[in-house]
Amino acid sequence: MTIKPGNAALRLGRHSEPGRIYIVTCVAWNRAPVFRRYLDARMACRIIHEQKTWGDARCLAWVLMPDHFHAVVQLGNDDLSKVMNRMKARVRKAFRAQGRKAPLWQRGFHDHALRADEDVRAAARYVVANPIRAGLVDRAGQYPYWNAAWL
Repeated sequence: MTIKPGNAALRLGRHSEPGRIYIVTCVAWNRAPVFRRYLDARMACRIIHEQKTWGDARCLAWVLMPDHFHAVVQLGNDDLSKVMNRMKARVRKAFRAQGRKAPLWQRGFHDHALRADEDVRAAARYVVANPIRAGLVDRAGQYPYWNAAWL
């Protein structure tokens, strides 16, 4: 077995299951707060909100933080890596069209597959509450860059 350094090693031996629900996290390049500016965050949110960004997967809940992104995603038939790469590529393409030359996202992503006994809505509440835990707002409704399928 060859040991790969960094994020590539995280995906070794991993596979995604159609229909499974995952909590995923993608981090901005060097943790730079690239989504801090209102116009940049809104542009990214429009793309994240579009169904074609997710293909046959469903994004059940998401939050865009200044330097990273969290989501609860239910897979269709596409592999989780393909779904996340599509989302990251679409956002990156929009930023490039606006003149950004530096990388937008760090390679890879973190994922956690929800077990059958885990509550999907509780996972969504956890994701959406990220701005509260980060001290950006007191209530989720005060933070503009999130959405959930249950609204």
